[in-house]
Amino acid sequence: MRWPDTLFGRLLLIFLAGLVAAHALSFWLVFMERGMAARQMMGAYLAQDISSAVAILERVPPAERAGWLPRLERRNYSYRLGGPEPVEPSDTRLARQVTVAVNGALGPRYSAVVGAAGNDASRLRLQLRLADGTPLTVDLEPPRMEVSPWVVAVLAMQLLLLLALTWWAVRLATRPLQQLADAADALGPGAPAQPLSEEGPREVAKAARAFNAIQQRIGTYLAERMQILAAVSHDLQTPITRMRLRAELLDDTALRDKLQHDLDAMQELVKEGIAYARSAHSANEEPVRVDLRSLLDTLVCDCVDAGQKVTLEMEGDITLTTRPLALGRIVGNLVDNAVKFGGEAQVVVERENDAVVIAVRDRGPGIPEAELESVLKPFVRLENSRSRETGGSGLGLAIAQQLAAAAGGTLALVNRQGGGLEARLRVAVQASGRMQQPQEPGGGRA
Repeated sequence: MRWPDTLFGRLLLIFLAGLVAAHALSFWLVFMERGMAARQMMGAYLAQDISSAVAILERVPPAERAGWLPRLERRNYSYRLGGPEPVEPSDTRLARQVTVAVNGALGPRYSAVVGAAGNDASRLRLQLRLADGTPLTVDLEPPRMEVSPWVVAVLAMQLLLLLALTWWAVRLATRPLQQLADAADALGPGAPAQPLSEEGPREVAKAARAFNAIQQRIGTYLAERMQILAAVSHDLQTPITRMRLRAELLDDTALRDKLQHDLDAMQELVKEGIAYARSAHSANEEPVRVDLRSLLDTLVCDCVDAGQKVTLEMEGDITLTTRPLALGRIVGNLVDNAVKFGGEAQVVVERENDAVVIAVRDRGPGIPEAELESVLKPFVRLENSRSRETGGSGLGLAIAQQLAAAAGGTLALVNRQGGGLEARLRVAVQASGRMQQPQEPGGGRA
């Protein structure tokens, strides 16, 4: 059997297996005890019945004894006049009990012998002789243990009750852990803090208070970090502007061009630093219903008007509930990244069950497989394919990643066959849209 991979499943399986084993053991012990009691009662009743049967057979004429035998039979034993060869006394516990009980009830006048009935050791055979010497054989069947149907029904109900209580207890014990794990997964720079409920058992409430305190400290730290980054980036614009003006006064043209190039790179880094700091507050944007075709078509048309080679492929219209500003900035960053490193960008929208995948593809140098996740972190640049020489600051994909989390989506990078990169943004759809014939980009632009 496959071991469950959740704490809830493991605890439920352990408790359930233990309860079922204990239940089965209790039933077995009760069954065995009833068997022992039945054998003891059989010995006592058997001695009385045989004593009564012998007394009746002694008082009726020998010719009428055969007619009385069916009347004297019981469910577990029957009488016969005469019989096979004499049996050898058996040394089993039941045989000794029957011998002692029957001889005690008949008295010293009769000497009953109890042995095995043929090759079947579970069956016993009792032999004695009546007063006139007629052999009397009694074939004894082992006591049959019968279980009433209502007993089975009660045991099944008990087992179901134990299962329900076990499920409830395990769920009650593991639910705070699941809530803690969900809250930890949701904790991020772009997601608002959701404090855990501090009610419940003492241990759960203590853990919730500790997590809420940690969450508050992390939120404060992230907010301060973003404020510092935004302040530094903003304050750097003034000295950069002064340096740009002073560089214009230089007579050396070559030196002036080099300084202007460095200042342009610094200015770009400052702008992206401010954009990254602002992206942390994207979760404050209210989600609204958005026509995805109109949003993407407007963005693509703006890129085309700017002289960039960007195309849109989308079948039908899709309406979803999302944060439009964050979504537009994500796709815009991905398109800029694709154009910068691949010369052109292809935006493809696909529907996957209850989600929409917006893929931005290029035919650039791609990214090594080992670096596909690390490039989504801030200030990470690659030295070979997407290096700083191309103008990258290491914040474009990090901004897109943070905005994707704020918009309730996920961003993943994959290398394309034949070369190039594909950025896949997956966003859940809360309101399905009608499907229409594809339109050329630009048809939805205002």
